[in-house]
Amino acid sequence: MTPIEIPAQPNAIPLTTGTLPDAKAPEAWHSQYGSVFARNVTDATLTPFLPDPAKATGAAVIVAPGGGFRTLSMENEGWDVARALADKGVAAFVLKYRLNQTPADMAGFERSMAEMFSGAARPRPAQQDPSVALAPQIADARAAFALVRSRAKEWHIDSDRIGMVGFSAGAMLTLSTALYGQDAKPAFIGDIYGPLTSVTVPADAPPLFIALAADDPLFANNGFGLIDSWRAAKRPVEFHLYEQGGHGFGMYKKQTTSTGWFDAFARWMDMHGWLKPKT
Repeated sequence: MTPIEIPAQPNAIPLTTGTLPDAKAPEAWHSQYGSVFARNVTDATLTPFLPDPAKATGAAVIVAPGGGFRTLSMENEGWDVARALADKGVAAFVLKYRLNQTPADMAGFERSMAEMFSGAARPRPAQQDPSVALAPQIADARAAFALVRSRAKEWHIDSDRIGMVGFSAGAMLTLSTALYGQDAKPAFIGDIYGPLTSVTVPADAPPLFIALAADDPLFANNGFGLIDSWRAAKRPVEFHLYEQGGHGFGMYKKQTTSTGWFDAFARWMDMHGWLKPKT
């Protein structure tokens, strides 16, 4: 990991959720895996990636990068995804949500991440009541939906066709937003290599798209309870289990079929009519 200056983000819009309480470490950014990451985010923002008006469909997607709630994969799971959606005529918004604090120094941050992935850092948010454990992040997601709806006319968006897609921890946030986000009410959700734990599915749960690699070291060996839950509730769900891809493949170009997840997601959106202007 190499520290870098905070990138210029002239289009980032501050959200209304305020500064993370009791935060001590300032926001910092670094380069890793040839991509850009943020950490110690204390103030949430939303960055628009709007499509060419000539191809705009009126649909929108809020994009939630992953990183274990300690960092955010802003490029691979954020900006690159948003650009690809905008190219399909979908207005996309990258949510830089507030994070759990980690040491300000890079060495301390690396130790913190190593502890988390080794299982030494307990409890994880996914093992707690998400509506409590992820309260700041869910508040950020709700504020993001409220902002997009408040400017829907300006951005040529249909307020009833705003979905959300998330990666790893961002997938946890996406699911939690759908289940506990009160007024957020995403029209559809994408869960990209998040945990597949069983949940209680409401009768009006949104259509769900899931992509996971069978060799994912974090979430591929705990069954498919989330899919079963959605099916038992008779709600639409599509699941792609790729033979290889590991965890965190996102928009990286890899020699595995997992690279095709975005095309599959776009086809799924098209099947539901979200890539066509509403008539």
